[in-house]
Amino acid sequence: MSFTMTEDDKRILVTTARRSIENKLKRETEPMPPPTVILREKCGAFVTVRKQGKLRGCIGHMTGVQPLHAAVEELARSSAFHDPRFPPVSAEELDEIDIEITVLTPLEEISDPAAIEIGKHGIYLKRGGSSGVLLPQVAVEQGWDRNTFLEHTCRKAGLPGDCWKNKETKLHIFEGIIFGEK
Repeated sequence: MSFTMTEDDKRILVTTARRSIENKLKRETEPMPPPTVILREKCGAFVTVRKQGKLRGCIGHMTGVQPLHAAVEELARSSAFHDPRFPPVSAEELDEIDIEITVLTPLEEISDPAAIEIGKHGIYLKRGGSSGVLLPQVAVEQGWDRNTFLEHTCRKAGLPGDCWKNKETKLHIFEGIIFGEK
């Protein structure tokens, strides 16, 4: 990644994510903390919402489509209220959710799956019109080895679990700066 984030940058993003969700639930417009120079950079990011340690929503952008601070504000709301796998977060759940942010490095296409390092890399794969992504922390949290990580990324794309072995499947890796409320 071409930049590093300070603890202050991370704190600002976590506050922004939390405030974005609270503002929507409480119908308030409490202002967001001002972004630092680094937080005005465009890069990929995901916001994950968990309730009692279980996934409650996760939405992100693989590449920088807007400044990081604005992306996190939008992605926090999307994760909490628009992840199609879950009902929207309710006001009653607000104190029970935890927010995690993953800031992504640029994608790097690889030809050899052996380049994937568990705990360091996330996977983005694409074949035809299907694609799937799993963040670096997922394999560690699930206790997966490289092949299992690849199989689950294929399934996330709606493809057979061994699709990563097909020459038509494009594999990419990325790293993440991972931080949150916990």
